[in-house]
Amino acid sequence: MSEEHPSGAEAPAETTAEASPAATEPQDDPAEHRFECRSCGYVYDPAEGVRKLGIEAGTPFAELDPVAFRCPVCRSRVAAFRDIGPRSKPSGFEENLNYGFGVNRLTPGQKNVLIFGGFALAFAFFLSLYSLR
Repeated sequence: MSEEHPSGAEAPAETTAEASPAATEPQDDPAEHRFECRSCGYVYDPAEGVRKLGIEAGTPFAELDPVAFRCPVCRSRVAAFRDIGPRSKPSGFEENLNYGFGVNRLTPGQKNVLIFGGFALAFAFFLSLYSLR
């Protein structure tokens, strides 16, 4: 039973065991990080770009011209922006992410779906009360 198979069936099991920790860790590419203006709260997302300023989607914040680029909302310079991480990063303080019912690990988009989906469900239940007589 402990014989090695000539087809090498056991070799892929070892490579998948070694690759699994790397697969569970999120890929951290600085080119995908979002930056928030500390003056007004505007968030520059490289996946979206800034259509108003003619910045194409996919342009990393590091490639923006630090002299010419200004915040589209408050006109602050590049130095007013701080790195808030990638879009898939959970929002909130790092030390609080392990508490609660798992809601602290949700991304901002997932939290919006949870909150507004709950409101929509409650509204649908409220409207269903009109069908009772």
